[in-house]
Amino acid sequence: MSTNYILIDYENVQPQNLDILSQHSFKIIVFVGENQTKLHFDLVAGLQAFGSAAKYVKISGNGNNALDFHIAYYIGRLAAEEPDAYFHIISKDTGFDPLIKHLRTNKVRVHRETDLAEIPVLKISNTTSKEETINAIVKNLAGRGQSRPRKVKTLTNTINSLFDEKLDNKEMMSLLQSLKDRKYILVNETNVSYRLPKQA
Repeated sequence: MSTNYILIDYENVQPQNLDILSQHSFKIIVFVGENQTKLHFDLVAGLQAFGSAAKYVKISGNGNNALDFHIAYYIGRLAAEEPDAYFHIISKDTGFDPLIKHLRTNKVRVHRETDLAEIPVLKISNTTSKEETINAIVKNLAGRGQSRPRKVKTLTNTINSLFDEKLDNKEMMSLLQSLKDRKYILVNETNVSYRLPKQA
């Protein structure tokens, strides 16, 4: 099972909703600025529940992009060690986006969300209807740009990873059929092509 890493830009976002992560297997790294000397109690208490799966990184230096470079370094190192891992940068800083685009062209699975609740696997697990589920899958695929899956098997593995790999074959076939019926995907033998809406 692929590891999901959450990298929190604590200078930019101070999450108050860590409890939504409790039913999933995440590894969490909180990046703290050199001049940040205090952390919210709720964050510290919430991270303790994850034990060794959560840690803090106090960055060195306080330049404009010092923390961003630390996050970039950790993603590069971890992606080399675990090429199948997923990375979720939690930050409102759009400066990460060119890096994310470059990493995706190199097959690194990375997204930036402004809130923990926007992480695809959490968004999908909180859907209450099939239509919401399909929309969440489509948004995830659209966000992958040119690195979206080109084979049916890879696509099913990608979708399954959004559900923490809990889908059975019948559920997967139903989702694939829904994507085909809505003309979001076209399947030709083992190949997949897309007609997805542009990501907002």
